[in-house]
Amino acid sequence: MSEPVLEVSRLTVTRLKTQVLRDLSWRVMPGEFWTILGPNGSGKTSLLSCLTGFLTPTAGRVTVLGETYGESDWIGLRRRIGIVSSSLRRMVDEEETALSVIGSGLSGQINYWGELSRREKEAVRKLARQVRCTAFLDRPWAVLSQGERQRVLIGRAMMASPALLILDEPCAGLDPVARQRFLKFVQQLSGRRNGPALILVTHHLEEIPPAGTHVLALRGGRAVAAGPCTAVLTDAVLSRTFGARVHVTRHGAGWGLRVE
Repeated sequence: MSEPVLEVSRLTVTRLKTQVLRDLSWRVMPGEFWTILGPNGSGKTSLLSCLTGFLTPTAGRVTVLGETYGESDWIGLRRRIGIVSSSLRRMVDEEETALSVIGSGLSGQINYWGELSRREKEAVRKLARQVRCTAFLDRPWAVLSQGERQRVLIGRAMMASPALLILDEPCAGLDPVARQRFLKFVQQLSGRRNGPALILVTHHLEEIPPAGTHVLALRGGRAVAAGPCTAVLTDAVLSRTFGARVHVTRHGAGWGLRVE
């Protein structure tokens, strides 16, 4: 049997005497595409910080790609995890070109101060074709659209060939057309042979692509439910998750949510 991509066992995080994660257990197996869903303050950000080794749990165990935090090389493990987030997007200098931003993924730097070699630039261009960034590689960050920036950051995350790619609210700030195009791109990304395992973090059911297989629903630092989309995306489960009476809708292969 394949080993889990990641496994969280009885994870608890306490900050300033407040438990932000409470006895959370969760497992992701190869071939699964998980969405982490929950309202503000549900513990999504703290969970991601634990998965990437930037937050030390108060109790519990976090194992990612066969390595356990606290028992392995954290820095080396982080390099095997790609992450795309709005906070990262805000850290890029406006004059940085898309080519430089993608290339910075080789070293893990933000705002790459070195000079990419000819071979490294070729590697960037090859990857840019895969994430559809070729047309604007030479443009500065300041003139790229939000959707273009998200593709560039995915390219950056994939430069180190990560085994796990986390998309942390990647549609934040996108207009409806750009969001739809980006989600179509994520759908295509999930179908790549030998591609990374994917975890999408969002508030919105509409952003779960057809390729999504499982959902972890969080509220108050606890798992309300975890399992296949059809088992978790129900009126009862999501009403508990969001603390309001809601109704789940289906639109073809997509999902929607209506507040009663």
